[in-house]
Amino acid sequence: MTMDVNQLQAKLREHQSAMFQQGFLDDQFSQLQKLQDESTPDFVLEVVTMFFDDSENLLKNMARCLEQVPADFKQIDAYAHQYKGSSASVGAARVKSVCATFRSFCETKNLDGCMRCLQQLQQEYSLLKNSLQYLFRLQNDIKAAGGSFS
Repeated sequence: MTMDVNQLQAKLREHQSAMFQQGFLDDQFSQLQKLQDESTPDFVLEVVTMFFDDSENLLKNMARCLEQVPADFKQIDAYAHQYKGSSASVGAARVKSVCATFRSFCETKNLDGCMRCLQQLQQEYSLLKNSLQYLFRLQNDIKAAGGSFS
């Protein structure tokens, strides 16, 4: 049983609204969506895909630095700073928030705090990625059914 365009559009609105209500996304994501038009129909998907790639590299690099003895807090902080900026640019509010906490643990050279933040970042990123991928799947289903979304 396939859903009609109206059902898909309602599902998309509901899912996106939930992502904002749950704090996954902030207004910056809405701003990105406003930049997308007929001339750049995949703009948001492309920007978010780059964010996914950056996220995975930064998370790997942070984990590697935390495994070093002694941990390189200055480098970890640089990665957390970069990730905070990257997440802010796509409106990934919860990831950005954890990055800010991560940076404060780096400042105080708190290894346990940094390890907890890394785990939390990995979890928040995974939840965000799954949720955004579902959002993009809904958008594709709407397009495939001949509908549009904004």
